[in-house]
Amino acid sequence: MPEKVILLVNLGSPKSPSTSDVRKYLRQFLMDERVIDIPAFPRWLLVNGIIAPFRAPSSAAKYRSIWTEEGSPLIALTRQLARKLENYRGMPVYYCMRYGVPGPRQVMQQIESDHPEIKEVLLFPLYPHYAMSSYETAVEYVRKIWQSGQYPFHLRIVEPYYNHPDYIEALSNSILPWLDDDYDHLLFSYHGIPERHLKKTDPTGHHCLESENCCQVTSPAHAYCYRHQVLETTRLVAQKLKLSEDRYSISFQSRLGRDKWLGPSTASVLQQLPRQGIKKILVVTPAFVSDCLETLEEIRQEGRNTFLEAGGEVFEHIPCLNDHDYWVGALVQILSDQFEI
Repeated sequence: MPEKVILLVNLGSPKSPSTSDVRKYLRQFLMDERVIDIPAFPRWLLVNGIIAPFRAPSSAAKYRSIWTEEGSPLIALTRQLARKLENYRGMPVYYCMRYGVPGPRQVMQQIESDHPEIKEVLLFPLYPHYAMSSYETAVEYVRKIWQSGQYPFHLRIVEPYYNHPDYIEALSNSILPWLDDDYDHLLFSYHGIPERHLKKTDPTGHHCLESENCCQVTSPAHAYCYRHQVLETTRLVAQKLKLSEDRYSISFQSRLGRDKWLGPSTASVLQQLPRQGIKKILVVTPAFVSDCLETLEEIRQEGRNTFLEAGGEVFEHIPCLNDHDYWVGALVQILSDQFEI
């Protein structure tokens, strides 16, 4: 009888691409205090009075443009990854979502019912990098559900794996075949976050964004610094692929609101590159393990249009790791290194 279960947690998705379901999803997502980190009442007014009502119709149209026969791509790909991982490792594998369904309470109850002998649930956040609006909120939400449910099993959590050799190997392998094509530049587009989030998660209180090269100066803050971690992922992958510094760069996408976010923005970079003579680009989105709205619509559709309208000629989006065999193998190795499974 198995003594451990693997539980994958991903972002989530609306139940359907209808405006009403997207509005409901936006409310749940944006009311998260780690996503929009302002006091509860102003956040409620902003989300329910402005963002959700006005963004829901346009967001629903975007979801419809990527919806598949299996439903949400992110949900379908997470389900496929769970099945593949279970077959590969021979351990029970479940998945849940931070927002939407299946939620962690439902899934933990199912785990307890299916495997009453289980002693440990190994939570694997499908976020390689630490950020309060992604990794942290998913982990703390699942932890809260676990604590409130008084479940008989322990919950153990995989730490961010942005620099794990097997993750770097898997990400590099996903990019490598695309480098055989004629291209001018490889753009690493990461999900953006407000700069204030870096300062909030800085345990030292005086390192992040305090100097121009703060991400290169060793600090305990790096364990919680999204910017440092994405820079390190990029450096390691570029080193693995033997990319010269002039052949790749970093940008940040998916901005919301008027606060200062990490830059440069992906949209502005895609507009500028053709003016610099870069007409053929590859775009990879390493902050996302599973293809979703932010990769399939924001990058593959909107990003392509932005680049081509600015004078670009060839735009290719490299798919996320999804359920590739090398990612399944890397995931098992990350678990093994942290928990000796």
